[in-house]
Amino acid sequence: MERKFIMDTSGKTITCRAAIAWKTGSTLAIEEVQVDPPKAREVRIKMISTGICGTDDHAVKGLLSLNFPFIPGHEGAGIVESIGEGVSSVKPGDKVLTLAIPQCRECSSCLHPKGNFCEKQDVLPSSGLMLDKTSRFTCKGKKIYHSFRASTFTEYTVVPEIAVAKIDAAAPMDKVSIISCEVPTGYGAAVNSAKVTRGSTCVVFGLGGVGSAIVMGCKASGASRIIGVDINEEKFPRARALGVTDCLNPHNLKKPVQQVVMEMTRVGVDFAFEAIGLSDTMIAAWDSCHRSYGICLMVGVASSNSQLSLNAPDIISGRTLKGVCLGDYKTRDCIPQLVTDYLQNKINIDPLITHQLPFDQLHKAFELYHAGKT
Repeated sequence: MERKFIMDTSGKTITCRAAIAWKTGSTLAIEEVQVDPPKAREVRIKMISTGICGTDDHAVKGLLSLNFPFIPGHEGAGIVESIGEGVSSVKPGDKVLTLAIPQCRECSSCLHPKGNFCEKQDVLPSSGLMLDKTSRFTCKGKKIYHSFRASTFTEYTVVPEIAVAKIDAAAPMDKVSIISCEVPTGYGAAVNSAKVTRGSTCVVFGLGGVGSAIVMGCKASGASRIIGVDINEEKFPRARALGVTDCLNPHNLKKPVQQVVMEMTRVGVDFAFEAIGLSDTMIAAWDSCHRSYGICLMVGVASSNSQLSLNAPDIISGRTLKGVCLGDYKTRDCIPQLVTDYLQNKINIDPLITHQLPFDQLHKAFELYHAGKT
């Protein structure tokens, strides 16, 4: 009878592969890194899959305020390898999702019924360090920073317990990583934040992963018309399959896109979503709304120090401008239910996944992303 020996790595430093952004705009380098054991209230996770979010690309390009060198990635699914002292919500062997926005259940945001932007988050601003102001990663003797206290572009990562969501043991780990960010951010913006109404009209600026998830949410909510806006027309067939009724490429229009949307709808849309993170498209989304009761949701993450300027007198007409993060879901409480909904065929995330590649082809994955193929 063959014996299998399993090495116990708990309490020990693990050496593994990770992608490191050494400096602004540099190509990610696959390096051998050391991952320290989790400290109190921390969890070390063996990563199984990770998605590439536009925010990761912005971070690597230096458009967000992160400290270099760092390990990017925040949209991940994995299995708990070991836990630090005091961890009670997960145990080794549990399937989990990493959460860029934690839920401490103690701060003013977590205690408020409508709040979800936990004060223990590390996005705005980002320190790149764990809650005790230290890092768990080293490479070639140098400290490596974390990305939003998630860092999923690595074979092993360490995250705070408050940034881990235990999920159903039946979850397919090659797919559910996108439920840690893309799905709640997009789908949740429509069904939970905006609460899109049946028969309503919607416009979605940006038809990437998050924009596509918004479209799915609008359709699931019964929107009668969904206008999709993107400069990459290769995304239009997939968008139509998801529920977009009208596709617009601003580069091919003779008028500003918001003017075209107003003419198409006569009065403006009920719900507008911006899923790019650019000031110009934020203003276009705002100007596409019905002046009295339109709701404009800002979903895309804008670059650091960018400003948004609106025509002040127009604001009193009644339109609503709302920022939204992860669909306004309280992350640890709500995101596991999205996984369960997927397993029960209540939502279908499969159309949001265009490619699956092994970790050592991360560069190819980014090439596909930059080429607009994903």
